[in-house]
Amino acid sequence: MKSFTLLTGLMLAAGFAASSMANPAPAPAAKGDPAKAQKIVNDVCAACHGADGNSSNPIYPTLAGQQPEYIAKQLAEFKSGARKNATMAPNVANLNQADFLNLAAYFSAQQPKPKQAKDATLVAEGQKIYKGGNAGSGVPACASCHGPNGAGVPVQFPRLAGQQSKYVLSQLKNFRSGDRANDGGKMMQVIARKMTDQEMKAAAEYVNGLR
Repeated sequence: MKSFTLLTGLMLAAGFAASSMANPAPAPAAKGDPAKAQKIVNDVCAACHGADGNSSNPIYPTLAGQQPEYIAKQLAEFKSGARKNATMAPNVANLNQADFLNLAAYFSAQQPKPKQAKDATLVAEGQKIYKGGNAGSGVPACASCHGPNGAGVPVQFPRLAGQQSKYVLSQLKNFRSGDRANDGGKMMQVIARKMTDQEMKAAAEYVNGLR
C-alpha cells in the first residue's frame, strides 16, 4: 500500500500521529482477521510497505508491529479525506472498514525488523528530545505519549520504534505546516510548531534505532 504520508506519526509519534491527551481514550476497535487481508497485502500494500510490513524504502512507513487501532484509523481517514495523500487515497478507495480492520490485524502481527541509526551525533540529540523534550520551547518528551521504548499506547498513540527516519521527519514537517491535521486534538500540530528543523531531524533519527 502506498505511503502513509502517519506518522506515526512522530510525537508521534508514524507517524507521527497522536490524539489529544485531553480527550478520553476511544473504545478499542473491533478486531480483524489477518488471513482475510493477505490478498490485499499482496496486490496493493507490499510494493511500498513490504509483504511483512517492513518497508525497504525510507519514504514509506514500516507497518510491522504498529498499533492495530492506529493503522485502521489512518486507512479510514485516507479514504474519508481527513488525512490527505494523493498516493494512498486511490489505494483505499475500494476498501471498506472490514478491510481496514483485517489489514490492521495483519500488519500489527508482523515482526518489525530492527534498524540501526546511522548518525551518532543526531541520535544523542534526539535522545534528549525524546526522553526530556525541550522545556525552554515547550516541546514535551516524546516518551510521555509514545513510551520510553517507542512501543506506543494501544488506541491512543502509535508505535515509533524502528520507524523510517525519513518518513518520521516528513510527518513532523507535515504536522507543522498543517498539511497533516488528523491528530484529534491537534496535539501533534502544536508540538511540531515548537520544534526546530534540527530537533525534528534528531528525534526522527533516534526513533529509527529504537527497539
